[in-house]
Amino acid sequence: METGNSSSHSSVSTELLSRSGYTVLAVIMGVFSVVGIILNVLVIVVTVRHKQLRQPLSYALVNLAVCDLGCAMFGGLPTTVTSAMGYFSLGRVGCILEAFAVAFFGIASLCTVGVISVERYIVVCFPMGAVLFQTRHAVAGVVLSWVWSFVWNTPPLFGWGSYELEGVEVSCAPNWYSRDVGNMSYIIIYFLLCFAVPFSIIMVSYSRLLWTLHQVTKLQVSDTGRINRVEMQVARMVVVMVLTFLVTWLPYAAMALAVILDSSLYIDPIVATIPVYLAKSSTVYNPIIYVFMNRQFRGYVVPFVLCGRSPWTSDSQISEGETTVASLNKSQKVSPKRSLIE
Repeated sequence: METGNSSSHSSVSTELLSRSGYTVLAVIMGVFSVVGIILNVLVIVVTVRHKQLRQPLSYALVNLAVCDLGCAMFGGLPTTVTSAMGYFSLGRVGCILEAFAVAFFGIASLCTVGVISVERYIVVCFPMGAVLFQTRHAVAGVVLSWVWSFVWNTPPLFGWGSYELEGVEVSCAPNWYSRDVGNMSYIIIYFLLCFAVPFSIIMVSYSRLLWTLHQVTKLQVSDTGRINRVEMQVARMVVVMVLTFLVTWLPYAAMALAVILDSSLYIDPIVATIPVYLAKSSTVYNPIIYVFMNRQFRGYVVPFVLCGRSPWTSDSQISEGETTVASLNKSQKVSPKRSLIE
């Protein structure tokens, strides 16, 4: 991340990375953007077409797809173009708009992942129905994610905080480097409320989920092999979710925090670009992990893609890491309709 003027010319940017380097970045971001757009549009279209998929969790999943689609279209595609050109060619206004769009959709996406983690925590940790995650809760979570993101991403548009070029200067983001009092106050609050809070919710929810699965296994006195196998499948799914979140978002958050804490810290522009690309790659990983590993959804999306044909039947289809809470809590008389992934 650099604090230079966002109208930097190619002569300046060329010193940061070779021409072939910018081409490689353009190809990588182009692939992420195109694949992300295709997958997320597919999620939205299939969910809209099939009423059976319109369950409480689906609201959050579709919202996540909308957020990722926005990031890919308004962040990924412009970055692909500017990377191919070797410099940020959209001017100061373009820098502000691109940075706002990416931050707006990105934080909404992060908050939505938090909503999904809470939903799964409720389904597994309160199997007797003492606490239910219903449609109104899902809608409230979706609305909150957008409002929260809008509230904390608009201040730079009105002078509290700012957006500047980052990394090798082909994309823009909140200005982490400025030591101005107003900018620093905004950045600190922004980091705490838009990174730390969602991160804490996700980690606590999934930690409690895994702990609950472990406790359920200990209560089983029969069919131990089957239950342990089920627990391992669910645990594997949760681990994939958490690791993906950490890989895509934690490096960017850690870099931002390091710069906030030490104003003299120098991060090579090329190194600073890696976390940016990792964060934007979540537009591809999210639909794969959160939706396509859902057996019910996959049962609709595969025939849709294959024009009505399906390589398997719904009865025999088995998804890695998918099971019902009923199979985990048989002795607790849990409704078989409530599943971990639904």
